[in-house]
Amino acid sequence: MTVKLFENNSLLKECTATVTACTEKEGQYLVELDQTVFFPEGGGQLSDKGKINEAVVSHVSEKDGHIYHECDKPLEVGTEVKAVLNWRVRLDRMQQHLGEHLLSYACWKLFKANNIGFHMNEDDVFIDLDKELTEEELLKAELYTNEIIWENRPVHISYMDSTEAVKLKEKMRKFNSKLTGTLRIVSVEDADICTCCGTHPPFTGMLGSVKVIRHEKHKGGCRVEFVCGSRALADADKKNSTLLAVAQGLSVKPEQVPDALAKLKADLLKQLDDVKSKLLKIEEAQLQELYDNAPTTAAGTKILAVPMDGHDAKDIKVFLPKATALKKTICLLVAAKPERISYAAALGADTEGDCRVLIKLLNEAFGGRGGGKSDCAQGGADYCADWVEKLDAVVDKLK
Repeated sequence: MTVKLFENNSLLKECTATVTACTEKEGQYLVELDQTVFFPEGGGQLSDKGKINEAVVSHVSEKDGHIYHECDKPLEVGTEVKAVLNWRVRLDRMQQHLGEHLLSYACWKLFKANNIGFHMNEDDVFIDLDKELTEEELLKAELYTNEIIWENRPVHISYMDSTEAVKLKEKMRKFNSKLTGTLRIVSVEDADICTCCGTHPPFTGMLGSVKVIRHEKHKGGCRVEFVCGSRALADADKKNSTLLAVAQGLSVKPEQVPDALAKLKADLLKQLDDVKSKLLKIEEAQLQELYDNAPTTAAGTKILAVPMDGHDAKDIKVFLPKATALKKTICLLVAAKPERISYAAALGADTEGDCRVLIKLLNEAFGGRGGGKSDCAQGGADYCADWVEKLDAVVDKLK
């Protein structure tokens, strides 16, 4: 059994130890020590990294009481070695983990939202709550968490039998009644109390701060992504740099960016509407030419196919009355944009037919879905490069 020095001294950065086993596995070496400062992955917390002598430790795991240090070099059994943590990694892990405890506590304390999932990786950290919280509520929980951090409250590690731990049940935001034997209890003074195997800084001030990044609905509750400590600082630096770059590009102050973007969007939409209007006018001018050259059925009905490149379903609705004003005409309008094909079938004045039949032909041709009434129907499909050819094929069938 390896002595877990990290359990009661999370600030211990190195130790001497004796190699008790070394096994090769898939090009790596699983090294066991008689004692270690390396925390093995568990309880939602990632493992420590560092070195044992000159061997790089990339991952640490625990199984059946054995702690395995995954190294890039073998170490001789029986030799005394020096195990040294990558302290930046350890500190980051501790900051994120204790931040999870405190943010979960705040959500539970303020809004009775329970943490039902905790996930940490090299880039992201988030918790799953069994209750959906609003933006305003999460901001209150964030502030509550940071106030506990700024008060630099002590974090205590204690051990007690499960029968004694039951007495703390009412004070804990979660209690696993299935746990038996000696339990490790992590408690923040006048705040969170829970069973936990992870490493935590001895004082909350070492977290620096907690910042909620985003949240979304998730399985009847919500998923909350957040960052703590150095990650919070890095996130703020990155977003500040982005904001400054955007402000410079728009020639405005950072605080004026939202209004400037709103104005830019409105201007672009107006320009787009102007371009569409001009395109529709061009296509209106071509309508007579399309009509004159349109094929005719045996019954003497024109089959007017109108390809509308760069348009969408809204433009079809605008253009449709002009096409259906033509007498004895079956109108097939297809609008194409890079992500979507929209189409409609309509009957012109004094024209017999059923657009429900026509829309089925268009659905089959484009692999889309649509429906409507006998005099007009519409549908849509994913974009395809050969949409004009498919429209021509429908016209051929109708001929």
